[in-house]
Amino acid sequence: MNAHNASLINAILLITMGGWGYFESGSPTSLIPVVIGVLLVLLNKGIKTQNKVVAHIAVLVTLLGFALVMPLMRAMEDGRTEATLRILIMLSSTVYAMIFFVKSFIDARKK
Repeated sequence: MNAHNASLINAILLITMGGWGYFESGSPTSLIPVVIGVLLVLLNKGIKTQNKVVAHIAVLVTLLGFALVMPLMRAMEDGRTEATLRILIMLSSTVYAMIFFVKSFIDARKK
């Protein structure tokens, strides 16, 4: 697995889980992960070609995914199991993508 594949998987999960959350709740804030996912899809070609600027922008966009911690806490407090599961999936994929970004930056630094 490499950074562009991990980022693409993260983007797809953010889009699908965020869309599911929107259709489930009707809350426009559920579309925030969808927007992040779409941005990551748009940046994916630059990540694949190892464009440093695009990769750093993608990391910043990916970091925005960690804003899901607050909705996770609220969903857990309210006992909304499906919402909690969706948010945990999105956070897990974001962590997964960040691990591969860091690994690719370390590998690039070694070269």
